[in-house]
Amino acid sequence: MVLVSINHPIDPEAAWQQLFARDPAATFFYAVATTGVFCRPTCASRRPLRANVRFFPTAQAAQAAGFRPCKRCRPTTAQINPLDKIRSYIEDNFDRPVPLAELGRIAGMSPFTVQRLFKREMGASPLAYQRALRASSLRGALKQGDSVTKAIYEAGFGSSSRAYEGAPLGMTPARFAQGGRGEQIAFTTARSPFGWLVVGSTHRGLCWLALGATSAEAEASLREEFPLATLYGDPSLSKLVDAAVAIVSGSAQPPTELSLDLRGTAFQLRVWQALRQIPRGQTRTYSQLAREMGIPRSTRAVARACATNRVSLFVPCHRVVGVTGSLTGYRWGVERKRKLLEAEGAANGTHIPRSA
Repeated sequence: MVLVSINHPIDPEAAWQQLFARDPAATFFYAVATTGVFCRPTCASRRPLRANVRFFPTAQAAQAAGFRPCKRCRPTTAQINPLDKIRSYIEDNFDRPVPLAELGRIAGMSPFTVQRLFKREMGASPLAYQRALRASSLRGALKQGDSVTKAIYEAGFGSSSRAYEGAPLGMTPARFAQGGRGEQIAFTTARSPFGWLVVGSTHRGLCWLALGATSAEAEASLREEFPLATLYGDPSLSKLVDAAVAIVSGSAQPPTELSLDLRGTAFQLRVWQALRQIPRGQTRTYSQLAREMGIPRSTRAVARACATNRVSLFVPCHRVVGVTGSLTGYRWGVERKRKLLEAEGAANGTHIPRSA
């Protein structure tokens, strides 16, 4: 179902579908010409005839058009978004099981609607989101020096076996507590038109591709990310550097056989996959990317996920820009981002704005 954004013209047909379904994710208001009243899409009043309905992006716009607020749903009263209620409740209770029925009571909707809304907006089920919160808590406790057993139980895992299920840290908790000790990461550095590149790869696939001003700086970024892993040079990985540069220059497509070892939450992984779908020579704003993912109100969360990308070029976070087209912050430097976009624009015959 198409979501309606308050920042763009309302699609009347899509809005009507949301109104008919009383979709809690709808962000518009509707007015009924025959009654002179405007409501929230979730209002429990009888559904009006389609011919009598007008849609407005804000309550103020509806009032300006001469409609008065409904006394039942109170559209001018500040209301907490049901998604925010659900998310906050999970975050406050991540250390214990939270059934969908319980979330439904909090949000005033059915368990099925809770599951559908949360997965559509957050890119993960409530259970997957809770697991990610537990993993984050466990990660933080281990970094602070807590014992593995204490960290596991305080993070809400019922047993040590639960903490190891699904490898939420990308490695076992004990190895994460040791700063990744025991991980084997092959790497190499190479010069490119955009500075020095460093690539790192585990047996599962490419886990790091970063840019630096010098070979030493590039290598240092890998060592900082995986401080206690065993790193060893592997010149054969230079083919990945060549492939990454070729993708930017337009002389090659991303290799279909490339394996990526991307470690993150379900939401981060979804954002990183969306980044890989942006064609070379094109850009998206963070809000556009969020809309394309079907989560238009998660722009900030999308931006945060872009900022944590560990594999530049192959996961092209440089193709996301500010709402005005400005080259907003980039993990490896705004000027480097400009050069990447200019190279891709030249390859496609398009122009990239030079705004900072």
